[in-house]
Amino acid sequence: MNDASGRNGPGRRSGGEIHNPRLKLLVFAVVCALPLTGSLSFWLRGISLIPLAAYGIVSVLAFFLYWSDKRKARTDSWRTPENVLHAVELAGGWPGALLAQQVFRHKTRKVSFQLLFWMIVLLHQVFWIDQLFLGANLLALF
Repeated sequence: MNDASGRNGPGRRSGGEIHNPRLKLLVFAVVCALPLTGSLSFWLRGISLIPLAAYGIVSVLAFFLYWSDKRKARTDSWRTPENVLHAVELAGGWPGALLAQQVFRHKTRKVSFQLLFWMIVLLHQVFWIDQLFLGANLLALF
């Protein structure tokens, strides 16, 4: 059994529909709200376009890296290292990675991967809470 259905075991599908799409869309919207608001605020106030562009460009890159890694996993090819996926998420690609995880059903069951992924998302949330509501004082501590 070298195909994806054989690895997934009986009763599990390797792709296809997204389970609970409304709930997942709501979670996606909630976790993207602060970074989008902050990035737009930076751009509209003339501070920088970089955060807004980075989230968009790096998210597309993350999405395609996940797609490629899922394809490689199905064919037992050389895989994209997890630290590369996490580095792209940290650079602002976590929204694209989150979408890709759901669309391709990839890396959603590995607890250690998900723990680090959600820590990266939390780090971005804390950064934008600091920027938008705390006057960027948190970064001054470091």
